[in-house]
Amino acid sequence: MIFRADKLLTALPKPKHPDANAAAAVQELMGGKAGEMSTLMNYFFQTINFRDRDNYQPFYKLVANIAGEEWGHVELVASAINLLLTGTTTRGHDPTKKPLDDVTGFRMTDHFFNAGQNALPVDAMGRFWNGSYVHSSGSLKLDLVHNFFLELNARATKLKVYETTSDPTVRELTAFLLVRGSTHVIAYAKALEALSGGVEVSKLFPIPDLSTDAFPEARKYVEQGLYNTMYSFSQEDISALGAIWKGKHPDGAPDLVVTNDPIPTLAPMPDLPAEPQVGAPSTLDPGEVQEAADRIFGKSKK
Repeated sequence: MIFRADKLLTALPKPKHPDANAAAAVQELMGGKAGEMSTLMNYFFQTINFRDRDNYQPFYKLVANIAGEEWGHVELVASAINLLLTGTTTRGHDPTKKPLDDVTGFRMTDHFFNAGQNALPVDAMGRFWNGSYVHSSGSLKLDLVHNFFLELNARATKLKVYETTSDPTVRELTAFLLVRGSTHVIAYAKALEALSGGVEVSKLFPIPDLSTDAFPEARKYVEQGLYNTMYSFSQEDISALGAIWKGKHPDGAPDLVVTNDPIPTLAPMPDLPAEPQVGAPSTLDPGEVQEAADRIFGKSKK
């Protein structure tokens, strides 16, 4: 069960200017194979399908807690896309002025034709996310290995999206996700080590450098503790995670910490203006609605 809060995991600055093509690139972080919808749905199904939870409580809580955070990642990516799309067409009610004149030159016309100038559950090529990306085998070790590599692939994708633009919205989004994604890589590695009796995952697999030192937007998140802290994304006590999330940070950050406190970067949801030229929200005339109702149900007697 999810208890919703109308907050973003971190504040996103407004774009330098509207940018539909940057929004299309960010869609990879939404609906790509290693996008946030994939991490969310993988961990959600693994959590809901988890058997023998009493004997594997720390591992269950780890996957479930990260699943809760991934819901917020999906919201964050969608908000970035929506901010980038705001103002990309001529705002207004007059269709004769061709308010969508520029749309055919954009990479992803579906943002305008099928989504009210908003985010979609698709990748950067417009291919819809699908359930075949979900791995929930029932084997805890196998699922943790899968999650470990999924997070590494997600990190690689975020790096590429960061490099597509200097727009502050995209860079803030990807910097935050890089820090938290690297934390999740370490978390799944630690879980595998705990489950296998201390085998060091970093010696089994060639793990890419997880450092975020090259990204100036990421520094404040590291300094705030987002790189070494496992925060609570539920109303449950997550202190059991201390059986897994403990010890020295492999990247030289402060020692690993578990807290029942929420992540400290929570920010208000962005206020998105209406885009009447694409019918967002609905531009139906009340008279037209009444006329349609009369045709379907017959005229009402006054």
